[in-house]
Amino acid sequence: MQFSPNRRGFISLSLGAISALVGQGVGADAQSNADPLPSWNDGPAKRRILELVGEVTNLSGSGYVPPARRLATFDQDGTLWVEHPVYTQVVFALDRVVALAPQHPQWKTTEPFSAVLAGDKAAIAKFTTKDLEAIVLATHTGMDVESFAATVRAWIAKAKHPRWNRPYTDLVYQPMLEVMRLLKANGFDLYIVTGGGQDFVRTYAESTYGLGPEKVIGSALETQYSYNARGEGVLMRQPRLLLNNNMSGKPEDIYLFTGRRPLAAFGNSTGDRQMLEWTTAGGGPRLRMLVLHDDARREYAYGPALGLPNTKVGTFTQALYEEATANGWIVASMKTDWRTIFSFG
Repeated sequence: MQFSPNRRGFISLSLGAISALVGQGVGADAQSNADPLPSWNDGPAKRRILELVGEVTNLSGSGYVPPARRLATFDQDGTLWVEHPVYTQVVFALDRVVALAPQHPQWKTTEPFSAVLAGDKAAIAKFTTKDLEAIVLATHTGMDVESFAATVRAWIAKAKHPRWNRPYTDLVYQPMLEVMRLLKANGFDLYIVTGGGQDFVRTYAESTYGLGPEKVIGSALETQYSYNARGEGVLMRQPRLLLNNNMSGKPEDIYLFTGRRPLAAFGNSTGDRQMLEWTTAGGGPRLRMLVLHDDARREYAYGPALGLPNTKVGTFTQALYEEATANGWIVASMKTDWRTIFSFG
């Protein structure tokens, strides 16, 4: 299967391996002295989030936006949950190689599968886009959509992050969950917009983020209607890319799925740049925010913006930082803006 260069985001992303307060804004919270963002330290990032909600929900203000037009989009990896040392979906794919190996004895002597089966970390670290394409196609296709979802759910329920030894779904950023709840309570329609697999994220989005599967926009493989052995209609996953939801694919697919431009967009890497640019171009009250991973003690530190360590997983370049500064985007520092990172401490 040949992939054209402009359709490789679904794979190349893996390289480097929430209306009761509508019209009231944050006034109800302010009047009751309840902080809607308790995991955020006071600062420009927290103030801008609260300001946006106040502006768009103030019926008498010039920045009022009807609820039907309040759209907020969130990248997932590195924005809503941990993406280091390697994307969660890559870990899933590698685990699936091991699980499926008995059905494919030739994998023992066929790269890149043999490196995975041998646990050769050095070789795995050098995998190319072509290598990861082969692994994803072998582990994510040739089954109906329900079977794939069941497989992901079973894996995500047991898999644990190597650093914290906790389920990956525990490693969701508490400050971002608070933002999502605040926006949803104030009439915003929320979407996860991820470069990762759409069907992969849909399996846990509702229990983890309070968002149904229809609220997930991601990279996707084609499906084909067919019949199973019982003559029942099924959708089979095909080894062909349908949506490359990364970089320019993010605004393109946001429009494809929603027909609207976001009022607020949240990301953390170069893969989110075009989504924030398109949000900026809408005019009126807008919030564009990038999460900067600069807390190696509580999470991870990587950039290479501001001299942070370089990385292929969630790259935040100096050029992106300078564009954010020039365009008035908020760069939220994990180290200084987040009082708490995870719900467990």
